[in-house]
Amino acid sequence: MDDFSVSQFSSEHFYIEHFYIEHSRFTDPGAESSWLDGTPADLAALREAASQLVFHYWAQGDITQHGFPASRGEEIDLRYASDMFARLRELDPAPPGGPRSKPDRIVGCCRDFTLLFVSMARHHGIPARARVGFASYLMPGWYLDHVVAEVRDGDEWRLVEPQLSPGFRDPVDDTELDLLDVPRDRFLVGADAWTAARSGEVDPDRLVVSPDLDVPYLRGLPYARHNLVLDLAALNKHEMLQWDLWGDLDAAVSLDPAALARADELAELMADADVEQLRVAFEADDVRVPPVIRSVTPPGRLPVEVVLR
Repeated sequence: MDDFSVSQFSSEHFYIEHFYIEHSRFTDPGAESSWLDGTPADLAALREAASQLVFHYWAQGDITQHGFPASRGEEIDLRYASDMFARLRELDPAPPGGPRSKPDRIVGCCRDFTLLFVSMARHHGIPARARVGFASYLMPGWYLDHVVAEVRDGDEWRLVEPQLSPGFRDPVDDTELDLLDVPRDRFLVGADAWTAARSGEVDPDRLVVSPDLDVPYLRGLPYARHNLVLDLAALNKHEMLQWDLWGDLDAAVSLDPAALARADELAELMADADVEQLRVAFEADDVRVPPVIRSVTPPGRLPVEVVLR
């Protein structure tokens, strides 16, 4: 590699790391930043810490059966790390890193485990970002809607699973899942899921929020497109809630040829694009996150307008 190429590579490497170390408005811990000084700087320890901060609002069972009053279900709409850490500190003043009783966690979902992990990683200078897609290791035979983290390791990215406990075994083949380096055929990021579904490599009907959730928009190609756009937003450090809508995202149960072609275009771009290309792509009106969005909090409430900070 000649001197110019080395310089170009080093500059790009620095830019990528700097971009994903800096907080977004969503991952910024704000006034709780000093509280995070007490968290471990080790990647594995941060992942373990994040797994203790959230109680999944449906995957772990009815919250009222685990010491939560029903009113705390509203915590699933917390979108900013600063608010989430403030609530966690109120519940238990010990900084993240130790075990927490279930009621001392916030009620949330996979996005929240990941957001808090990414926030703590960036706080410690680790380049990290959220990725939106589908996991095959949560329920055999299905790719479930899921959000994990991605950390920079040299000139590569590796997937980190912040939600699951150490020793988790993939029910598909009963092998222990590497939570610090999830295989990319077991978690399909937005572009990979879309491409696999369009090519027939993965049956689109296997891409769902939950197999028993009979809502047409929340499965198949319409939801694959939803996660494709949310993944593009996450790559641009807009770590949105899974039930946020904006631009061309809506509750359509089928996609017309123009929508299919546009999603194909985005998936192809996202597969190999550098940070600058991703930022340019994100400027398009149909995918850029506007100042006011719509949000449809589960279970299927009417859309409400949300003004973002």
